[in-house]
Amino acid sequence: MNSLAEMRAAGTMDSLLAEQRAAFIAEGVADGRTRIDRLNRALELLIAHQARWCEAAAHDFGQRPAAITRFMDIMPAVTALKLARRRVQHWMRPRRQRLGLPAGAPGSRGAIHYQPLGVVGAISPWNFPITLSVGPLAGILAAGNRCMLKPSEMTPMVSALIQELVQRYFDARELAVITGDGTVAAAFSKLAFDHLLYTGSGAVGKRVMAAAAEQLVPVTLELGGKCPVLLGRSANLARAVDRIMLGKLANAGQMCIAPDYVLMPAERIDEFVALARAWVARAYPQLSRNPDYTHLIDERAAVRMRALLQDASAQGARIVALAPETVTPAGEDQRAGARMVEPLLILGATQHMRVMQEEIFGPLLPVLASADIEAAVATVNAGPRPLALYYFGSDAGERRFVLEHTRSGGVTINGVGMHFMAEELPFGGIGASGMGAYHGEQGFRSFSHARAVYVQPGLDLAGLIGLRPPYGPRLEKVLNLLIRR
Repeated sequence: MNSLAEMRAAGTMDSLLAEQRAAFIAEGVADGRTRIDRLNRALELLIAHQARWCEAAAHDFGQRPAAITRFMDIMPAVTALKLARRRVQHWMRPRRQRLGLPAGAPGSRGAIHYQPLGVVGAISPWNFPITLSVGPLAGILAAGNRCMLKPSEMTPMVSALIQELVQRYFDARELAVITGDGTVAAAFSKLAFDHLLYTGSGAVGKRVMAAAAEQLVPVTLELGGKCPVLLGRSANLARAVDRIMLGKLANAGQMCIAPDYVLMPAERIDEFVALARAWVARAYPQLSRNPDYTHLIDERAAVRMRALLQDASAQGARIVALAPETVTPAGEDQRAGARMVEPLLILGATQHMRVMQEEIFGPLLPVLASADIEAAVATVNAGPRPLALYYFGSDAGERRFVLEHTRSGGVTINGVGMHFMAEELPFGGIGASGMGAYHGEQGFRSFSHARAVYVQPGLDLAGLIGLRPPYGPRLEKVLNLLIRR
């Protein structure tokens, strides 16, 4: 422990963990009706209080339209919980498994039983504080677990509302919310959970994983990364720009699967810029006073965006404003305390610039020229494996090349972010973008233990094959039969 505050926080959380674990053991394996009841209560917690969720998110972000909170921060969690409610009784059934010799002797039976792990810890981030807190409960609760949730301190209104409503709808021995700062989060990550889910930055993810390792707690890490867009020459550029800008700007770029840079043919960049400008003019007229444009989470994030711009500009990049009115001139500071940064393209970016080395997490979008799809793929592969990758084009061979020669957590073809919205598909990272996956049945399995169950027949197999010493020619013949090509 690093501080007295951390020790006190750990003591309180240790007691709660012990209570949840005792309740879990006393209950045994929760039946389907119990799990559905818990999923229903999580659904009610979201659906019945939508106005309050939207107000809390708008307060935390400074400005965030209710439509974005409902579509991107409430609806995905509702979708996840409803799918789990519909499928949980099917997912939890034991699965019979055919067995080969020697274990598959006449009369033997094998099965896989999906058992709950126990108490799962979950640490959620600030960028989508509702869906990334409540959404994972679909898999956690469907699998029959108890849960302790630590939401982000950077969205205090949403975190307080999560705590209030969870206390209203759940017994603390089923689901409990822990609020507090980084000290509390550090203590939380050191608890002896049966599994720990962390969603957030890679830098913090490393610390979480190291802390969990001290208790041999398995982890699922959902991290970020620089998610590339590859535009082939066969792409419908107008459609691609529409979907890229929507995916990039819906939460002002504050999304772990937002497009982080675009690789495209040089001869089409001017057209891309013109289409992007037209898109922003239509979507966000009078940007500085537009209620549909989300602000950055805090002033520090806005300062970081300006630093990225200044670094790129100083190294020769061209900054292109997309809004008809200039809100954030390149290299200039905004008025003190401003949290609104306008959407900007960065042309001529190089790998030496910070904007190409760090996950942007804001409304800045580098657009790079790439000679062909092979060169674009080589650029992607030169960096860490991203959480998401996007390809636009109608060339089937090119699409196949991209899929076969890149590695990423997930892919959306001719779109942005839709693999996350498809709850039936697994969602997770690879390499630097994370480990493990959840959503749908994959979430149920990630938070379950696949327990092997073997029923041995009355047949004396050991005697039949001569397995008991002294060993003789009968066992030799059986081994020769089994150990062969």
